[in-house]
Amino acid sequence: MLKNRTSKVRGDTGGKKRDETMEWNFKDGIPIYTQIIDEMTMRIASNAYAPGDKLPSVRDLAVDAGVNPNTMQRALAELERRGLVYSERTSGRFVTKEEAVLRDLHEELAKKYFEELTEKLRKIGMDDSAIKTSVNNWMKEMTEDK
Repeated sequence: MLKNRTSKVRGDTGGKKRDETMEWNFKDGIPIYTQIIDEMTMRIASNAYAPGDKLPSVRDLAVDAGVNPNTMQRALAELERRGLVYSERTSGRFVTKEEAVLRDLHEELAKKYFEELTEKLRKIGMDDSAIKTSVNNWMKEMTEDK
């Protein structure tokens, strides 16, 4: 069962307030905290939360996602351990400004998506040579369209 929840993002992007609607989609069979980690990681990677943005409080994020604050805290602590967010004692949590960390995040996600794509293409009978040709052709088309 997929549980959808809509939340408002309240962040500060260099003085500009944001008020965007984001979905929380939780799937059965996968621990909620790992899904929160994945969702927050994607929000950081996609700049929904930009470098230096102050994150909403644990309580606000938990309410928006419809989860227990302890679950949200556990997920945020893991994001902090990974270096994607940091805490300032009296000010809250912020998205990292470290370019190397963000670059590594993008590389890690790209590798994950390429692995998933390659696995699916192999399942339909494509060998590595055909996959490379197909990806190269697609990239050429994308470049020509711009």
